[in-house]
Amino acid sequence: MLQELRVNNLALIDTLELDFSNYSTGLIVFTGETGAGKSIILQAVHLLTGGRASQSWVRNDCDQAVIEALFDIGDHPELAQFLPEHGLDDSGEIIVRRVVSSRGRSRIFINDRLVTTKLTAELSESLVNIASQHDHQELLRSRSHIDFLDVFGDLLELRHEYGRLFARWQKINRQLVGLKEREQDKEQRRDFLSFQLKEIRDADPCPGEDEELGKERDLLKASTTLAELAGKSHQLIQNQLVDHLAEIRKNMEEAASLDPEVQELAARISSACFEVEDLENALRDYCRSIPMDQGRVEEISARLALLRQLQRKYGLMLADVLEFASNVEQELQTLDSLDQEIAVLEREEKTLYTKLASMAEKLSASRRKAGERLGAAMGEELSSLSFNQAVFEVCFAGESEQSPDFTPTGRDKVEFLFSANPGEPAKPLGHVVSGGELSRLMLAMKCLLARRDRVDTVIFDEIDAGIGGEAAEAVSRKIEELAGHHQVFCITHLPQIAARADAHFLVEKKVEKQHTCTSIRRLDRKERVAELARMLGGENPSGQTRALAHELVERKKL
Repeated sequence: MLQELRVNNLALIDTLELDFSNYSTGLIVFTGETGAGKSIILQAVHLLTGGRASQSWVRNDCDQAVIEALFDIGDHPELAQFLPEHGLDDSGEIIVRRVVSSRGRSRIFINDRLVTTKLTAELSESLVNIASQHDHQELLRSRSHIDFLDVFGDLLELRHEYGRLFARWQKINRQLVGLKEREQDKEQRRDFLSFQLKEIRDADPCPGEDEELGKERDLLKASTTLAELAGKSHQLIQNQLVDHLAEIRKNMEEAASLDPEVQELAARISSACFEVEDLENALRDYCRSIPMDQGRVEEISARLALLRQLQRKYGLMLADVLEFASNVEQELQTLDSLDQEIAVLEREEKTLYTKLASMAEKLSASRRKAGERLGAAMGEELSSLSFNQAVFEVCFAGESEQSPDFTPTGRDKVEFLFSANPGEPAKPLGHVVSGGELSRLMLAMKCLLARRDRVDTVIFDEIDAGIGGEAAEAVSRKIEELAGHHQVFCITHLPQIAARADAHFLVEKKVEKQHTCTSIRRLDRKERVAELARMLGGENPSGQTRALAHELVERKKL
């Protein structure tokens, strides 16, 4: 049950606080002039149930809009399990808060914990049921009729079980199609894969081989220059230094014996002489090691060309080429076992098909029984809505020849048929209903579904569209009947509905100092009479109209 609603900076609303704690059941209506902002209430509830938000909904010159609602869930034991499963506190109450930023960001909190819109929408299915113009359009779409029927017949659990089995069966079928397509060109694929594998294996590449060969080729191309440079350096050291090193060491050793101060310098010179001799030997060895085989350059170039050809075909790096070869080997092995895989999947598909067909048949049989009950129940509901001889039927397309194809919802094609006039055959809703008839049909359907779900709060957004006279009186009685066991909110233009309210709120739009705002206040008895008189006779109602409004209010007290 919705106990409190607070709105700040949403559209034309500055600040709004509404208390509904005294109306666990009962009819709560909102009335007001066209354009006063009655739709903002629905907009606020839409945001609290996980609907999409728009930064344009934030009041001008405000950073953010905040909408908050308090729900009492004491009569919902199923939520006692749902909340802890999603890390939410269960204290017998739920506080939902939506914050919409003027910069486009939107956040939702449930019991002070940040949650997703998906979780909010799932939770709100147990909190509030909204009947809006969108629902009217859903009633006209035959593809939605199966959803109404399954909710009425308590078949959603069976349908979900069927849906899970259908998803498994569909997955197996997709795998089978893929395997059979592969089987059709198996030999051609095998030849192609074998050719690729042979090409890689014959080349026998190694990771990094191309880089090493590139370095070797560069060295060979520079070998003549290297030999010339290193050779000249070796000759200079050998001819101009090495022959004098022994004499230099001897002279410095003798000088050190005469002057102790020179000993350290003599040792350094002696060490340097030995280092130069070692360098001469190392340079001689390097000169001998320089590769001079120019035939090897051609051999390396041919090998690199082969490796690059593999890389163009099978991968950027040689490691990628080798990984490709490994994958080809695995695929060749799977081709060998393809027949066996297909046989296993065909057996699994056959088993699933049998189970699916059985469950679909069970679902269809349950739907037909539910369809009979729904037709009879809708007949009773419509009779109380001034459709005294209306016909409502649940038609299963192809009754004599059921659709051979499985769908995510079963094998049934459901469509609602309706006739408001005696003697006229029932036809699809979109072909026969007017706006007023559609409103009453939607009300009848919502009343039936409300008795079957555990949602305490029902919101009607202009359910009275297109009706008047006796039909309006019938609709008001039906809404009042529903309010006897539900908390019902109704945004309405009909005085017949407003007169039956347990709480009547007026939505007004005012302009003060070039500042437009919408306010909502609860009306007392005298104000209710005035508002009903306005709804009946306009801004300047006659005395007779005010008397009728007074009578309507008094009638509610009886």
